Amino acid sequence: MTDAALSLRPASPYAHEVERRRTFAIISHPDAGKTTLTEKLLMFGGAIQLAGQVKAKGERRRTRSDWMAIERERGISVVTSVMTFEYRNCVFNLLDTPGHEDFSEDTYRTLTAVDSAVMVIDAAKGIEERTKKLFEVCRLRDIPIVTFVNKMDRESRDPFEILDEIEQTLALDVAPLTWPIGGGRDFAGTFELKSGRIRLVDGGDDFAGEGLGALKGLVSEHRLATVTEELELAQGALKAFDLTSFREGHLTPVLFGSALRNFGVRDLLDALADLAPAPQGLDSDKRPVEPDEPRMTAFVFKVQANMDPNHRDRIAFVRICSGKLTRGMKVKQTRTQKMIGVHAPQFFFAQDRALAEEAYAGDVVGIPNHGALRIGDTLTEGEDISFLGVPSFAPEILRRVRLEDAMKAKKLKSALQELAEEGVVQVFRPLDGSPALVGVVGALQLDVLTGRLLAEYGLEVGFEQSQYSIARWVTAPTKQALDEFVAANRSGLAEDLDGDPVLLAGSAFQMSRAKDRWEKIEFTDVKDVRKAA
Repeated sequence: MTDAALSLRPASPYAHEVERRRTFAIISHPDAGKTTLTEKLLMFGGAIQLAGQVKAKGERRRTRSDWMAIERERGISVVTSVMTFEYRNCVFNLLDTPGHEDFSEDTYRTLTAVDSAVMVIDAAKGIEERTKKLFEVCRLRDIPIVTFVNKMDRESRDPFEILDEIEQTLALDVAPLTWPIGGGRDFAGTFELKSGRIRLVDGGDDFAGEGLGALKGLVSEHRLATVTEELELAQGALKAFDLTSFREGHLTPVLFGSALRNFGVRDLLDALADLAPAPQGLDSDKRPVEPDEPRMTAFVFKVQANMDPNHRDRIAFVRICSGKLTRGMKVKQTRTQKMIGVHAPQFFFAQDRALAEEAYAGDVVGIPNHGALRIGDTLTEGEDISFLGVPSFAPEILRRVRLEDAMKAKKLKSALQELAEEGVVQVFRPLDGSPALVGVVGALQLDVLTGRLLAEYGLEVGFEQSQYSIARWVTAPTKQALDEFVAANRSGLAEDLDGDPVLLAGSAFQMSRAKDRWEKIEFTDVKDVRKAA
């Protein structure tokens, strides 16, 4: 929106609330310490008194952000968890994304709902493949990234080497805010490069001194010269932080610490409060939507069923884009043109929840529903717009579901429908009437599907190989061109959850041949579910 247009718009009554919001995701390679960092952020934010231990035994293993059975059993995150808490008069909406690549679709969709991200890097391993892929998704949306180099209290690489790798691998400028004093067993704390303040690992929240001269007495004599030289080089040679460059996604501020030892976590929270952007404007199919507009708009980026198995509930996670959502208000679902009552919106703290009497742009709330809301849906106070950009990706594995009890076929169909609406799997129903196929990005998704079908629906299933290995969405410039393609290829076509045509192929050669024969048809491996809806 132009400066002139902004000057003509009256001051928003919600501007103050919008400025307080910080909505961010945590991204990392598996085992970089993301879930542990999430725990400690919540603890420092006052949301919990004692952080859980991922590697603890029995019930202590149940971390606050990992609530699903398979997560507790394997100690990994496989679904996005949403946690809301306050710190320094800011409202933080923290979205803890799955680290495992088999659940990348859930992560990609989550990144459409945030304004910034924290990239967690293992100090010993540096940039890993999964981190690189997630960063590329952030770059597509110019999401500002704060980098936290974790596990500095273990054997770690040289910090200059880590920064150089970030710059070379991600083509991202780096500006460290803190610098490690030693590493591994000798990791003593951090030095704030701008202020010169020193924080010690065992020193609590208080600063132990200020300036290079204060290092004497805090660092052993035989290491003092080396540490001082490193800090002088870091202060003199490294790029200074630039807020504009950070907000545009070109530069990342870097902090060092150890989440397991609660060190550096408060610095990270302070950096998010001071530097991370408040909610930003979003594009819809009709116009840009600014966060401080008076009328409420929102979109659904995730659906989760049976978070509470006792109530068989179904929650749509909604990102508020503008205005104010109030408990009891009625909103328009633009896909169906129906009005929906928002009677019990909820703020989440992983599996725990509380009623949200009101929510503002940037907030993430859960709306209980019985299947009416789907991923990509737009909610408004009456305006017919649809937000853009929630992706669905072509599966890499296609399987037929083998049901052990054939009498439960109808129940299986219903269960797969619900789980597909959540985004757990994709379901493709062949036009020739043969049994449905399920599609997943990775094999671990099949384990989740098996476990949830058994635990939540009482269905024991297995999987069989399919003759197909590739699925691509099909679009055409005209309806006639699409109808001709469908009529000629009906035996290899299926419909997805939205009824959109999908071509199934047994090999890359078959898919290539189809592209050569049908030049007017576009075959895509990514679908914008908001556009499709």
